[in-house]
Amino acid sequence: MGSEGSSRVVVPRNFRLLEELERGEKGIGDGTVSYGMDDADDVYMQSWTGTIIGPPNTVHEGRIYQLKLFCGKDYPDNPPSVRFQTRINMSCVNQETGVVEPSLFPMLAAWKREYTMEDILMQLKKDMMSPQNRKLAQPSEGNEDGRVEQKGIVLRCCIL
Repeated sequence: MGSEGSSRVVVPRNFRLLEELERGEKGIGDGTVSYGMDDADDVYMQSWTGTIIGPPNTVHEGRIYQLKLFCGKDYPDNPPSVRFQTRINMSCVNQETGVVEPSLFPMLAAWKREYTMEDILMQLKKDMMSPQNRKLAQPSEGNEDGRVEQKGIVLRCCIL
C-alpha cells in the first residue's frame, strides 16, 4: 500500500543535455536534421549548432540551413534561443537577426520540459512545408556571412 500520487522524476539539466548530445551524434531519422555542440570543451553545454536540409517540393528544397541554439542554465525548463545563421524567409523568423521569434513559433511559446532541440529542428522543418512558408521567396544562397558569429569558427558540413 502506498500513495497513489504520481511522483515525477526530474532529470538534471546536464544529464538531459548529455542524452541529447548522444542522440544528435547518432543522427536523426532520415538525416535531413542534425545537431551537436559547438565546443566540446563547453562544460555547461550551452552552445549548439543545428542543420536542416530543406524539404522537397518547397522553395527550401536542396538548401542547407545552419542554426545556433543556446541552452541557458534554465534549460530544459525554459526553451533555448534559436537563430538561423543562414538567411531564410519564414513567418516565425526575424528577417534582420535570424532569430526564431517565440511568439510566432508555438513550440517555443508553449514550451514543455519534455521538448528537445531535435523537436525544435523537426518542427521548423515541418513549418517550412506549411502553406504560409512553402512558397515564400527566399534570399539568394551564400549570403549568410552577415550572421556568422564574430567569435570562433562556424563549420558547415553535410553528410549525404
